[in-house]
Amino acid sequence: MQLKKSFRVSIYAAFAVLSLSGAVWFLANWQKDLSTGEIWQQVAANMLMIHGGTAMLALLLIGALIPVHLLRGWRSRRNRVSGAVVVTINTVLIATAFGLYYLGSETLRPWISWIHLAAGCSVVLLLPVHIWLGRRESKAKRDASANTLASVSHQPALSIVRIQESPVKNSDRMTGKRDKRARS
Repeated sequence: MQLKKSFRVSIYAAFAVLSLSGAVWFLANWQKDLSTGEIWQQVAANMLMIHGGTAMLALLLIGALIPVHLLRGWRSRRNRVSGAVVVTINTVLIATAFGLYYLGSETLRPWISWIHLAAGCSVVLLLPVHIWLGRRESKAKRDASANTLASVSHQPALSIVRIQESPVKNSDRMTGKRDKRARS
């Protein structure tokens, strides 16, 4: 299911900002224990703000994507496996983000953080695969339908239209009466 260009660009932009801010935060968080750690601490804090704000926007976009893309794609049985994987990974990202923000357990926090990081890296790799598979399938269907139209256009026009006699007599058309043979 191809999305409108503005919606598609919004989703791509949100996921790009999420990916970049997550990667820069990871780098800054890793560097903050060095002698120049104060600047990295500030970079990490800024990246978390950007990442969190963009995640809220991404949640809105994902919510809008459900009826427009996900449900229609599922009903049409298109790109189901990669779509289900992307939905599952996004669900893990949402759940772990909730856990990172609201759970104060110092025992669980590192685990949740690593799961969130792994899911984030996975969606960066798998979302483009989902898009590529969907476009490849759409192109194949377009090519197949173009071939079908081309083969139909070489046939005589009357073979395309099926002419069927009506069971209603001309005199009965106005009254709606039907012929006895048509009822049986």
